[in-house]
Amino acid sequence: MKVVVLNGSPKGENSVTMQYVAFLQHMFCQHEFILHHVAREVDRLEKDEQALNKVVDDIASADGVLWAFPLYVFLVHGKYKRFIELLHERAVTSVLEGKTAAIFSTSIHFFDHTAHNYMHGICDDFDMKVYGSYSAAMHDLFVESERENLLHFGEGFFKAMETKTVTAKVYPPLVEHSKVYKPVKEPLKVDACGKKVVVVTDAEARQENVIRMVEQFVGHFNGDVTVTNLHTVDIKGGCLGCIRCGYDNTCVYSGKDGFIEWYNSTIKTADIVVFAGTIRDRYLSSLWKTFFDRAFFNTHMPSLKDKQIAFIISGPLEQLPNLRQIFEGYTEWQNANLVGIVTDEPAEPGQIDELLQALAERSVDCANRHYISPSTFLGVGGRKIFRDEIWGHLRFPFVADHKYYKKNGIYDFPSRNYVSILMSILVKIPAIRNALYGRLLITKMIEPYKKLLEKQKTQRKEQG
Repeated sequence: MKVVVLNGSPKGENSVTMQYVAFLQHMFCQHEFILHHVAREVDRLEKDEQALNKVVDDIASADGVLWAFPLYVFLVHGKYKRFIELLHERAVTSVLEGKTAAIFSTSIHFFDHTAHNYMHGICDDFDMKVYGSYSAAMHDLFVESERENLLHFGEGFFKAMETKTVTAKVYPPLVEHSKVYKPVKEPLKVDACGKKVVVVTDAEARQENVIRMVEQFVGHFNGDVTVTNLHTVDIKGGCLGCIRCGYDNTCVYSGKDGFIEWYNSTIKTADIVVFAGTIRDRYLSSLWKTFFDRAFFNTHMPSLKDKQIAFIISGPLEQLPNLRQIFEGYTEWQNANLVGIVTDEPAEPGQIDELLQALAERSVDCANRHYISPSTFLGVGGRKIFRDEIWGHLRFPFVADHKYYKKNGIYDFPSRNYVSILMSILVKIPAIRNALYGRLLITKMIEPYKKLLEKQKTQRKEQG
């Protein structure tokens, strides 16, 4: 069998992901592996038609495709995203139709599922036969049982290629709407109360809906609103995955482009941040992905902590719950508050006008009250993953994270609860166990809450 490996790491053959691929290549040496480092080489592929054709020809002659990538901020790397866009732009996606595909990633399991969901959706759009996904932890290759499991996955993948196994699609094709949004209501002014409002977009001239939604939203505010188009920001390239930022948050691009200075002076100083873009290939554009990747110079620290975050989106977001979860998870991980998401999907322009009005009003109201919605599993689970990894495997090279986590009490590992320990011993006695695991446990559980509520009532009465 012949398999083409499309590598999504900007580090090419020097990535952890490619070490797993090298293991598969060694263990399945009877098969032919053709590697293309498309994330690292996409700029060249975009300019060099012959180089792109070589990749396309290799895919056409292959029995299967292995999409192999490291996780980058909830998804694939921005350059990998750009390669997917390029396949569409050059109208060469037909070579992928009917090919057996497998999705492989390396990560610390922080939102690996959203990256795999995205790639599975892309494969379904390309009409590929997805054998399955394999999400490896970075150090799994050193564990014998994990190596065996990876071999089982490889065996199944090659068998699926050989037998041309049919698979069911998981994600239906997106139905693009052709609605044109034109505001019908005059914006009602909102006092920003001195809060700094920043809108970031990547809108191009042809993307009229998102441009008009941004204009309508901005028109609600008395005073200045900073609007920045990412096309005007000096971004020399994507994240290199070099982890230079791990020691003191100094990026390898420092002094070489304007992104970091702009991010620090514009995004970090804002009270309300609005991200506006158009859906492309089940996500936003690769430029937006580069923005999120490059913001990783803040490493695993929440650079948007305590800010109000909103999204203005053009496109079929209702059909992309995975993308909505990325927006939600990103905001919670940042310890920020998701004010809302407004799209151009409502049937009537007036509805969109009203939603944008409400978004403007609520963003200021939440900022004034310093309201941050409590995290769900998305935020709590994500922070615990980072907490444990920075404490352990990633303390080096992420020295800056360790200092920040230690200083800000993020190392909130469970302490010894001596009452709970004592009770876990006492319940071994049948009489005590029978008494507790009945109505007594239920009433005792809410007893502290009742005392707190009574205390609050008393304090309120005393305050008049």
